[in-house]
Amino acid sequence: MEDGSTIIHRPPSARGFKRMMVSETRVQEITRAILDALAQYAIPLSGAAEEEGCVDCQICAQKCPERVRQMIGAGAARISAQSGVTAVPQDIAKFIDHTLLKPEATPAEIEKLCQEAKEYRFAAVCVNPPYVKQCADYLRGTGVAIAAVVGFPLGAHTTETKVFEALDALADGATEIDMVINLGALKAREDTRVRDDIRAVCDAAHAHGAIVKVIIEAALLTDDEKVRACQLSKEAGADFVKTSTGFGPGGATVHDVALMARVVGGELGVKAAGGIRTYEQAQAMIQAGATRIGASAGVKIVQEARAGKQ
Repeated sequence: MEDGSTIIHRPPSARGFKRMMVSETRVQEITRAILDALAQYAIPLSGAAEEEGCVDCQICAQKCPERVRQMIGAGAARISAQSGVTAVPQDIAKFIDHTLLKPEATPAEIEKLCQEAKEYRFAAVCVNPPYVKQCADYLRGTGVAIAAVVGFPLGAHTTETKVFEALDALADGATEIDMVINLGALKAREDTRVRDDIRAVCDAAHAHGAIVKVIIEAALLTDDEKVRACQLSKEAGADFVKTSTGFGPGGATVHDVALMARVVGGELGVKAAGGIRTYEQAQAMIQAGATRIGASAGVKIVQEARAGKQ
């Protein structure tokens, strides 16, 4: 030290060393227990589904209705499905967001989407902004909600652009807005910018009675960034946080859903979306804390319901 005194470093006593070892061992035991608990939900994309003869045909909601009922019973508020579904039992259809977001979608395909949504009373259709008015006109008075994506799929838009998109969609008849956050700003730790971006869209949507789901594109984020994205969404007044756009490098994982659910603490909904192709995967997401599931494979489940498995 500066005064010339000497610092003596003494090794821990045998008792102290033993306490350190016990503490470290206990931490390892807890970590293993958590990983083991999560592992039981880590269901591969093939595996069980392949054993049952399931293939990735993107219409799972038409094949496995009983699984949908189990997901609903476990707490899922909605299940997503692609265009192409036929008649479905009402107890399942009302939980489905009928979705068509592919860039090559045509007006004729959008009309078909709406016809199916109207006939089978799906909860909502989810489309790109140019098709909101077409959907709203077709579905007026049916009770089917209209969801529009904003800043989609990159989130790399100015706040003013996102607000304009939201207001334009709301004016055309949208009742739900799914927005993508500014991922670059989040990674740069520009939290105020991210929060203000989300809040601006939420304010615009809420003023028109619409809800907002904030897509964080979890596959591009570290755990710390996922936590901050959820915290900022909550502070900004969002209604849901959502794992993925479906256009990113990866979809929903049990780890991400559990993390997001823990952060929002029941104050916001959590939507798991992207890569969920089996009931086992969806159930794992729900058990992890998801309150909605985005799964185009849900169509096969509805088809199975039509076959009489009710």
